[in-house]
Amino acid sequence: MIAFFQQPWPWYVAGPLIGLLVPALLLTSNKTFGISSNFRHICAACAPGNIPFFKYNWKQESWNLIFALGILAGGWIAVSLLGNGQPASIHPNLAADLAVYGIHPETAMVPSSLFGIDQLFTLRGLILMVGGGLLVGFGTRYAGGCTSGHSIMGLSSLQWPSLVATMAFMAGGFLMANFILPHLLAL
Repeated sequence: MIAFFQQPWPWYVAGPLIGLLVPALLLTSNKTFGISSNFRHICAACAPGNIPFFKYNWKQESWNLIFALGILAGGWIAVSLLGNGQPASIHPNLAADLAVYGIHPETAMVPSSLFGIDQLFTLRGLILMVGGGLLVGFGTRYAGGCTSGHSIMGLSSLQWPSLVATMAFMAGGFLMANFILPHLLAL
């Protein structure tokens, strides 16, 4: 049984499980799924300022904070208790593409040659980590939610804005991966 949990699950198992989360939340408690809203809940709980955006009853949404903690705990369990000790495997074509830029597969999930603390103070590191983080935060707020909220919850409930947001996420990801990232990796 442990071997089943130590391998990647096929799409036809993981996909329906993720998809069933939406009706389960709606039917059991009339709740909507999304992760980025937790940032607002944390700010509302911790920020003593008089900012109208953070003036609401965040305690009603505390289940979402617990859900996010469960994601972190699940990640820790997967790595610490169910990990098979093997490095993360990537497709050989991707490894060859990364090698062109001096990035070699490692045992970590993200290459330290891109996202290590020593890379933070390089131009490429600032653009990828700080600039990318700001753009993701701005885009999440501008779109009114993150990819999980729009692409999983919003599409499942047939929300037109979620379809538009998901198409924008996909187009942005395609443009970034194929046209912008190769130039950033060459820095």
